[in-house]
Amino acid sequence: MHLLHQRGPLHDLPDTPEAYDAVLADVTEQALRRLTPDGNLEHPDADDDIGDTSLGITSLLALAWRRTGDQRLPEAVRRSLAFHLRERVYREDNPGYPNLTVRGSGLPYARYVLEAGAHPVGDWPSTVWALLQAVNVLDMADGLVDDEQRADLLEVARGYWSWLTEATFFNPQEAGNQAIGCVVGGLMLARHLPPEAAEPVRARALTLYTDEIRAHRVRDRGALLPPEHGGAYDNNYGPISLSFLAQAHRISGEEMFAEDGDALARYIDARLTGGGFDNGGPRYSEQHSAFESVLGLRYFGARIGADLGRYRGDSRWARHAVGADGGVDGHFAWMLVWQIQDTARWRREPSSHAARHQLRAGAVSVAFDDRMTPAVIEAGGTYLLAAAVDRQHGFGPVCDGFLLCRPMGEVRVRDVRAEGLTAKLVTKPVVGRDHVLRYVRSLYVTDGTTLWTAVAVEHLDGTPYLLAGMPYAEDDGDRVRRTARAAVSSPGSLRLTHPEAPGPDHFDARAELTQEQAAFALAADPRGYGNPDEGWRHLVGSTALEAGPIADAPDDLHVFAVRYGAEEPFAASAEWGEEGLTVRTDAFTAVLGPDDAHAEPQLTLRAVSR
Repeated sequence: MHLLHQRGPLHDLPDTPEAYDAVLADVTEQALRRLTPDGNLEHPDADDDIGDTSLGITSLLALAWRRTGDQRLPEAVRRSLAFHLRERVYREDNPGYPNLTVRGSGLPYARYVLEAGAHPVGDWPSTVWALLQAVNVLDMADGLVDDEQRADLLEVARGYWSWLTEATFFNPQEAGNQAIGCVVGGLMLARHLPPEAAEPVRARALTLYTDEIRAHRVRDRGALLPPEHGGAYDNNYGPISLSFLAQAHRISGEEMFAEDGDALARYIDARLTGGGFDNGGPRYSEQHSAFESVLGLRYFGARIGADLGRYRGDSRWARHAVGADGGVDGHFAWMLVWQIQDTARWRREPSSHAARHQLRAGAVSVAFDDRMTPAVIEAGGTYLLAAAVDRQHGFGPVCDGFLLCRPMGEVRVRDVRAEGLTAKLVTKPVVGRDHVLRYVRSLYVTDGTTLWTAVAVEHLDGTPYLLAGMPYAEDDGDRVRRTARAAVSSPGSLRLTHPEAPGPDHFDARAELTQEQAAFALAADPRGYGNPDEGWRHLVGSTALEAGPIADAPDDLHVFAVRYGAEEPFAASAEWGEEGLTVRTDAFTAVLGPDDAHAEPQLTLRAVSR
């Protein structure tokens, strides 16, 4: 069974001018066939997210005309623009809309669903989208539409901005991508206004960003991020926010957009596996955007020097939004317009800099969470998530049902590269149920093909084991497929266990239920409104790899060793020496030395000659 949304890396899509002209040619032919006598370009099956879509295709036709001079297009643009201005601009309050601050304003807005009172909550983002479609058409209107139609569109665009910023609460869904999109709309609108009207709009847009978005950023994995639907980051909407930051910087030149985009881009780079798999977020834990993310990932990937395009997008929306039948939909069309206009190109080489929350080399990567516990391990084309035992989630030693991975104090990290190996040592103070403070030292070493982990902790009573992850997905060409196994080996005992209890709170990786489905089943709110990550935290137990301690280790320690990406047996030992704890495997020798004068852990690494 394949995961629905995570498909091929976005940088695999051709982004040459010729490729984009082919995309626009296809859109043109579809649109000219679809154009109704009254000028409607909406997908015939569209229901929600509809208020801006005809205008979105209009903007694509305008761009196609600019690039090709196709003489069939001016009349189509004028007719479809007239349709939007006549049929899709609403001025009477939508019954039931809960976020108005001024009633009966008469200001124009766009509807998420056309029927009055039907799901009005979506009207705020739909109006942002309509504003963005409108300013894109205005950017390309010269020589294409007459002065009267252009003036009408500009008046509506100004009204959209006023409705968003004066007649409603700003960003009522607490969605960073929508809020930054609104700011972009204001900045682009200001360029079409006379100076005395432009400056207040521009100033208001910048103030909204600094006071309502930037001031409310949420910290995750060491980065300050625009909040997204109640969380710090969402793997669908986060890259879309990055695209809005790219456009904001492109059109305004304001350095704060570049700074915040760089921070978000570095965060995305650290949490993405090398193969582009990612999961987690407050809205859709496995859903991924596609063309909507291209601008930001490409623009900031070039800025920070990282291959952000490895992000696995949903290739069904590779170029533009489509309906169930594959036909073009105008939703989010401004992103395609912007990415065609942008001259940045994909960077396909990984960053050369070590990142605290990432270990990556070759086909191996580990993405760490805020507690420096692996969130995703990638090796051998397989992705392992944190496993769960007795409502505790993570990777780490387990003793009498208690997982030792939650830090009680500062977590220290040391990165080392030596002799073709890349390593990270994480030292974490933890407290067990007995209230005894212990130090868990977790060593991760990779040669770019396989990943070795060695975990040492003060001797534990009972029969401890290492919770070593839950196999969840694997590469399958340009798709990601579910799995319940991984190529793993250990010098100690190794077993793959599955929960015996039924229900979504006991996740069996062999079942067809996806992580996303289980997370929503456990969430307090309906799908699309709740936080699947919060639901997933209610998980009691899961499929899990469990590794026993190695035999050749000091009496005062329990040491565990696991290799990901290969099933062949390997040897591992640990012993105290003058320089610290020496860990040996068939591939390397690592010395975990005493802390330095600043209490930072020391690590020396040598490859074993073969």
